[in-house]
Amino acid sequence: MKGKTSSPNKKPRKGAAAKEDTPLLGSKDLPPLSSQTKTFANVFIAVVGAGVLGLPYAFKRTGWLMSLIMLFSVAALTHYCMMLLVHTRRKLLSLTTSSPINSFGDLGFTVCGTFGRFVVDILIVLSQAGFCVGYLIFIANTLVNLFNSSPSLSSFPSNLFASSLFSAKSLYIWACFPFQLGLNSIASLTHLAPLSIFADVVDLAAMGVVIVEDVFIIIKNRPEVIAFGGFSVFFYGMGVAVYAFEGVGMVLPLESEMKEKDKFGKILAMSMAVISTIYGAFGVLGYFAFGAETKDIITANLGAGLISTLIQIGLCVNLFFTFPVMMHPVYEIVERRFRGGRYCLWLRWVLVFVVSVVALMVPNFADFLSLVGSSTCCALGFVLPALFHLLVFKEEMSWAGWSVDVGIVTLGVVLAVSGTWSALLEIFSVKV
Repeated sequence: MKGKTSSPNKKPRKGAAAKEDTPLLGSKDLPPLSSQTKTFANVFIAVVGAGVLGLPYAFKRTGWLMSLIMLFSVAALTHYCMMLLVHTRRKLLSLTTSSPINSFGDLGFTVCGTFGRFVVDILIVLSQAGFCVGYLIFIANTLVNLFNSSPSLSSFPSNLFASSLFSAKSLYIWACFPFQLGLNSIASLTHLAPLSIFADVVDLAAMGVVIVEDVFIIIKNRPEVIAFGGFSVFFYGMGVAVYAFEGVGMVLPLESEMKEKDKFGKILAMSMAVISTIYGAFGVLGYFAFGAETKDIITANLGAGLISTLIQIGLCVNLFFTFPVMMHPVYEIVERRFRGGRYCLWLRWVLVFVVSVVALMVPNFADFLSLVGSSTCCALGFVLPALFHLLVFKEEMSWAGWSVDVGIVTLGVVLAVSGTWSALLEIFSVKV
């Protein structure tokens, strides 16, 4: 799922609380050295998430060909920037062995000191919490679609505050709240990791069923589709694409635990190619099946049949149990900064409450994907990797290398600012 990290170069002692860089598919041996197959699986677990369910809607907004170009371009750029982090860490470790660099935050501290770690921490908190807001939106809107006959929640209410408090969507979010308080009270990520792996298995199964359903629908109905949606929706589509591939936090822990580190780049590239192919097929087939009627969550287009209902309930269940896994990096950072790294129950409950309130205020799943992808994922995935690489290698890079890094930083900033503005306009606009 988005933002999960895995596999550092150290494993916590038995009985110790697992941290943000604890492996999901870890090894019992010391040091934990992963095979190429396990590394591929961990990349897949870290990147693939519920955001894929919003891709067909993004394809409708931006056009199927334009979306495919953006999707594969973002995949290639994301892979390149992930490798920039790896090369930067390797360079720093060759210069000093005074402190380990096990995570993105460690790298930020080594390159830019306390300020670097602070920026990385803030962006991780916002992105991980944003993913969880998206999960609650998905769960609530899906359950409303299944069990309520109220008007579509995609329309933005005229009285946002009142409608958020008393809508059917709010009832489902608040029904989840006490159970989330219990799940998020679990201190160890190790106890939550099986739930995360289960979620990815359900995601893959749901994607497979939806793709098969789409193919049969396409055979029967061939709705009109567009190839290019125009420049006005470019930044919106880029935000969704960036969100879909956000997993930069797992790169350094994964590379550090791989047995054959010289092959990490190849395995990472292979993983990104497979994931982008699956994403592309899912987005295209979903849009081709329903055309202009494609909804922000593609499962809502499948009707009220038994299979559709089971898929949607299954996705809600797995996202419900993935919520605490995704919030764990947030707790680790907040508790480290405000409680000296000590477990704090009331602070976790406050954060769950804040995430739930934000989920009440945002009506559309795909629009929120674009917002999170643009506002935080662009900075984490593009701006910081290129900036850190530039700062560490500036004395030995050619003008071409400088140009590439500066270009990526500039692109990331432009995408972040423009995409965030575009997504906010969508969220606060009146849908008709």
